[in-house]
Amino acid sequence: MNHKIFQITPQNITYSDIQHILENNILLQLSEESMRLIEKSKKYLDQKLEESEKPLYGISTGFGALCDIEISKAELSKLQENLILSHACNVGPEVPSDVVKLMLLLKAHALAKGNSAVQLKTVERIIDLFNHNILPVVCEQGSLGASGDLAPLAMLFLPLLGMGEVYYKGKKTEAKKVLGQLGWKPIKLEAKEGLALLNGTQFMAAHGVYSLLKTFRIIDQADMIGALSLDAFDGLIEPFSENIQKIRPHKGQAKTAANFRFILKDSEMQARNKKHIQDPYSFRCMPQVHGAVRDALNYVAGVFETEMNSVTDNPTVFPDEDEIISGGNFHGEPLALALDFLAMAMSELGSISERRTYRLISGERGLPEFLVANPGLNSGFMIPQYAAASIVSQNKQLSTPASVDSIPSSNEQEDHVSMGANAATKGLKVVLNTEKILAVELYNAAQAMDFRRPVKTSPFLEKFLKEYRKTVAFVNHDVVMYEGMNKSVEFLNRTKFNKLDSTN
Repeated sequence: MNHKIFQITPQNITYSDIQHILENNILLQLSEESMRLIEKSKKYLDQKLEESEKPLYGISTGFGALCDIEISKAELSKLQENLILSHACNVGPEVPSDVVKLMLLLKAHALAKGNSAVQLKTVERIIDLFNHNILPVVCEQGSLGASGDLAPLAMLFLPLLGMGEVYYKGKKTEAKKVLGQLGWKPIKLEAKEGLALLNGTQFMAAHGVYSLLKTFRIIDQADMIGALSLDAFDGLIEPFSENIQKIRPHKGQAKTAANFRFILKDSEMQARNKKHIQDPYSFRCMPQVHGAVRDALNYVAGVFETEMNSVTDNPTVFPDEDEIISGGNFHGEPLALALDFLAMAMSELGSISERRTYRLISGERGLPEFLVANPGLNSGFMIPQYAAASIVSQNKQLSTPASVDSIPSSNEQEDHVSMGANAATKGLKVVLNTEKILAVELYNAAQAMDFRRPVKTSPFLEKFLKEYRKTVAFVNHDVVMYEGMNKSVEFLNRTKFNKLDSTN
């Protein structure tokens, strides 16, 4: 089977690149330019080690609070190996496989910029793991997001040494067995390589990028589902008018309102005479709330676009400037703040969605109570709203910011940490939770819309509903409701919607 190749270069990688790589099993390859830069930085470091009489942090010294202890040249390789072994301290649930693949990709891309002084074969082995779908077992808990993601990155790179566990061909097995099957020898790390592998933000960055790839889809789906709920509730289109947005010109608000006008164009429900003059906030204020979420996501996406194209290990080498600098690019504060913002924004998107679900089952505006033809005998859609409310509450709990906390480590050498890894893992949970909440709203909104027949919604939404009804049926009487809820989540996950283009 022929696979397409993505060349890793020093140039920037994009969200579209990453999505294409993950969705199409694209293989990675180092460009000639990146190979040249990697070898140049390694040669430069080797020369400096031969010439320098001064200790170089983490290269010829210990780490963290042990930075004043010099290491003999004969033990530099062992120093780097010991770093990987001692720092592999992650525990808890395993990280999703797509996030692990992203960690490998982002680390290879960062090392390919030529500021890390690693062996070419080390980067090539990382790419080999990616290309052969050999995914190291990495757990969620243990990173402070300060000297980068030390513990999870140590777990990620144990297999380079023939240690740790990996998933290969669907099975969890010891890394050394897989290396043996493929005839690969463990990598013997040289000076600085352990630090180059472990100092970095790829755990936080991979979670953030993965979460964002989901939110880019979810925010458009929220507009579509919200528009369906608006029509099913017999809501008003006037709050989405262009003039309203012009006098408060937040970009996300204007974009959201334009989306709603586009989605609901030629809706028969909107053409009907309305008996009411105003809708509840959960309907009327969707431009303001969905729009603010959209603006937040754009900000967060900008932060992570910068990060995934950055060098974040330490120390870093600059061969052309003849410098080796011990700095702080590994500190996760930019990501921690952005990830907390992402969690809060997505939590709000779920919160307003649940309120629309509640309104749809409340028996207002001619809809039957709990969206079932014979309420009392049937509970109908009463309890899916309970489930959504529970998940909304959990999102609120998960949205407590991690970035405001710091617990010093390494004998106070690392006296301020970002807690960005905690922000990353809980941020992803909030994103996945919000997807479930929106799926419950879709389940309710489709049911409510069917009670409006023969009146139709817009052609756009009728097409959307036709596809949805191939997966989830109308509920005539009480059924096992979680099945419809799960099928709704699956529908949103697998259905490829064109990105909303309300500019036409």
